[in-house]
Amino acid sequence: MFKRSTLPGADKPGTDKLLGLEGLRFLATFAVLLWHYQHFAFVGSNPVGLVRSELPFYGVFFPLYDAGRYGVWIFWCISGFIFFWKYRDTISDSTIGGWVFFVFRLSRLYPLHLATLLLVALLQPLYHRLTGVFFVAQNNDLPHFIAQLFMASDWTPQRSDSFNAPIWSVSVEVLVYAAFFLTLRFVTKSPLFNLVVVLACVNGGTQVAACLAFFYAGGLAAISRRFVAHASQKRAIELTALGAVIALPIATAILSLSIGIVDWVLLLAYTPVLLFCLSAPITLPARLERLLKTAGNMTYSCYLLHFPIQLAIALYFAHAQQPIPYYSHLFWAAFVLPTLLASHATYRYFEAPAQRLIRSSLLRKEGAGRTSPTPL
Repeated sequence: MFKRSTLPGADKPGTDKLLGLEGLRFLATFAVLLWHYQHFAFVGSNPVGLVRSELPFYGVFFPLYDAGRYGVWIFWCISGFIFFWKYRDTISDSTIGGWVFFVFRLSRLYPLHLATLLLVALLQPLYHRLTGVFFVAQNNDLPHFIAQLFMASDWTPQRSDSFNAPIWSVSVEVLVYAAFFLTLRFVTKSPLFNLVVVLACVNGGTQVAACLAFFYAGGLAAISRRFVAHASQKRAIELTALGAVIALPIATAILSLSIGIVDWVLLLAYTPVLLFCLSAPITLPARLERLLKTAGNMTYSCYLLHFPIQLAIALYFAHAQQPIPYYSHLFWAAFVLPTLLASHATYRYFEAPAQRLIRSSLLRKEGAGRTSPTPL
């Protein structure tokens, strides 16, 4: 029997809030949203005439406009932290079985993926008919559609942007989920294994290797946080980690390090240390706590919705035979704010109910369907 007390997120109140990570999850997703804002300048698969420094609110959001693509890496690391935080012991000791783990992942990821896939599959041919090219992602044929149905679009080393293009990172992460479960159940839960995976994947050269590296680095941060909770030198360790979080960006700026070196810093040091710091217990007013939880919950919706919304906007302007005014601050607000509102509504009225329905249908014997949806 799968007892309620062993379900992810069913620990004692306040022990699994991870409010700092909720805020970082939203920031990483918002970074990707602004990085993809440049899609409005695309003709086919490339931007044409884009002057990034002229984009709306560039003076405020320039780090996100310029480096938002790294939001995917950060999110992989956050996923690793949360999965090791919630599942490491329960998978290792067989409290959670493969079927339950699969249903939790399926119910979290698949309903919105399927809905957005079908929406983009409907809109892309209309856009192609008007312009002669697809919007951003050009591989919108039957084989790619079938691969998307099984969330297998990017399991090979070659990137294949197709349909709802941002799903590529989730497709990669699905493979990592399988590796995560199998290694914890049948190999080891030793943190040394995490370190071996990170080092082995650093120069892997594929998106799967990059995801494994970030995911298991995040897992190391979670294991460290659990360990430090009972360490006699807890305060000193936390202060040292905080000092590193502050010092690394300053050193990077002062030394004018190249992007390649920054990648290494993010992978091997900065992101896991940042997660370690942000996972410390935080006491906030109830209203702010609810706001952070809401922001964290809507990240998956935002990630999958923003591309179909962009496609619909591009389709409208193509039909009207007008250029997209993507340098306009008003246009920016009319895209970003409704996208965030739609993401919140989608989580509340579609994602969460779909999770409950799938879990209650497939996990009746275990009673897992009675639990509230988990954010990852």
